[in-house]
Amino acid sequence: MKFERIVIAALLSSMSAPSSAQNFASIEEMARTPVITLRISESLRTPPDQASLSISTESKAPTATAALAANKAKTERLITAIRTAGVAEKDIQTEGVNISPDYRYDQVNGRGSQRMIGYAASNSVRIKTRLIDRLSNLLDALAAAGADRVYGPNFEIADPAPLRLEARKRAMARGVAEASEYAANAGFARVRLLSVEEGVSARASEIIVTGSRIGAPPPPPAPMPERDGGAIQLGQLETGVMLTLQYRMER
Repeated sequence: MKFERIVIAALLSSMSAPSSAQNFASIEEMARTPVITLRISESLRTPPDQASLSISTESKAPTATAALAANKAKTERLITAIRTAGVAEKDIQTEGVNISPDYRYDQVNGRGSQRMIGYAASNSVRIKTRLIDRLSNLLDALAAAGADRVYGPNFEIADPAPLRLEARKRAMARGVAEASEYAANAGFARVRLLSVEEGVSARASEIIVTGSRIGAPPPPPAPMPERDGGAIQLGQLETGVMLTLQYRMER
């Protein structure tokens, strides 16, 4: 029995030895060619070249049919004004049509009460314009045509692909430069790219908007110059990429 224990112990010892040697070899291999992981972010800031707005109309009437009919006529006038302002047909989209009861809230003997007096119909339209140097003119036209609410503008880049291409080139160049610096500091001659992972970033910066919501439509405005004259500041948009790069140091 004692002899069997000695044989089993010897076998276990011999089986564990290659594992330790293998781990040691792996560490040695990593030390000979270590890996660098870098996260590089590059972006370009450019003025926006298009903007989107959400516009809604609302009409009230004693019956749902009358409310919908009134709102239909109001929305048609609004869409005509949108087309006249130079917005393409493909850039005009209905977001939703809504009909709901309309209530009046009163105070009776110091207590609040409500009673239904009719219906309210609304229509919301989303538009996109590439004439962003004339946004103030467009807002004035929307108000004059009967828009009850205007949300926006939200500025965008129509085609961000060329900007991301340039940002990607800059990020890759920075990655090689920084990885090579690490390698030189550690006594290695060069680096070799192992992997690339990309994330895309796009955000707005320095955008100032005034008069972006419209309540009751004002009287028709006086003619305005071709450009906005500073009422809406376009600012710049930041478009870029974030890369995770892995390099192996080599002698």
